[in-house]
Amino acid sequence: EHDTGRRVAHLIAGRLLDYIEFDDGYAIAKMRPPAEILGKTLAAAAVRQRYGVTIVGLKPKAGGFAHAVPETTVASGDLIIVSGARAKVDTFAELP
Repeated sequence: EHDTGRRVAHLIAGRLLDYIEFDDGYAIAKMRPPAEILGKTLAAAAVRQRYGVTIVGLKPKAGGFAHAVPETTVASGDLIIVSGARAKVDTFAELP
């Protein structure tokens, strides 16, 4: 119940659409991308260097999920899968 409560809190608090937290403080989240990375490749956005999280997958507005690579461009309407330390994923998810 405690874990379910934390998961639901994450989902209703922001742009997160799904959230899984592991025992060791690691999390994976499905979310809408923050505005500051829209129109940029993952290499140009430097998400890992700036926020300490990794975008591991992306689902374009029209299409299925695919593994993210440095050349992947993030567009409005896309969904991203982000992984990393829970606190860093939470911080990234709070970006406007």
